[in-house]
Amino acid sequence: MRAKAAAHELRPSLGVDFKVQPDSQSDSDASELGDLRFRALLRDDDWSALPFAIRRRFSKRQRTGGTAVYAGEIPETRMSRWGWLLAQALRLIGGPLPTERCVHVPSIVTVTESAASGGQIWSRIYARRTGFPQVVHSAKRFAGSTGLEEYVGYGVGMSLHLLVREGALIFRSENYFVQAFGRHFVLPDWLCPGELTVIHAEVPDGRFSFTLQLVHRRFGLLLRQMALYRELPS
Repeated sequence: MRAKAAAHELRPSLGVDFKVQPDSQSDSDASELGDLRFRALLRDDDWSALPFAIRRRFSKRQRTGGTAVYAGEIPETRMSRWGWLLAQALRLIGGPLPTERCVHVPSIVTVTESAASGGQIWSRIYARRTGFPQVVHSAKRFAGSTGLEEYVGYGVGMSLHLLVREGALIFRSENYFVQAFGRHFVLPDWLCPGELTVIHAEVPDGRFSFTLQLVHRRFGLLLRQMALYRELPS
């Protein structure tokens, strides 16, 4: 329910129409749809409901040493007081959440293959008004109870569900875990920061959006950040 509500919030925040645009390409372009790792986590009708641009983006496997680069800006960052405190505390494990309420600043995302895990390494760079940019690294691993995990380092990660709502691809946290001493420990609810949702949607002007939202059961909305990107030529 929260993921669906978050998808609806996309429209008023930027004042643009996120209706699914007709595909100008088809799935017959097999050369662009060679990686089936994300597609395998969805039902056929859900995958088909996604715009071609999203299917292509999540079906393109980088060659060894290759990197996909996306450049754009951050039009919205909101944090509650509790969200800001949480983001600062998580600097102890590398700072996986935005630490400042910066808006209208540049951002870059790179995606590379991880030979070690068989997944992907995502690096996010957020410019700041002063000082150096914030850099966030995480790894998407095709493993665990849901088939997909996001690992942020220091033994900490979360299991993700992959969903499709109104033409958007949604990543939603299922649980958080810590890996230590060769074991995998799922954290109890009272130790978790809340339900994290990332919504990937197409924008009619050729860009796409990533909206990150963290909602705590008791403290409500802790963090919401929207970024708009274009893919740069490789």
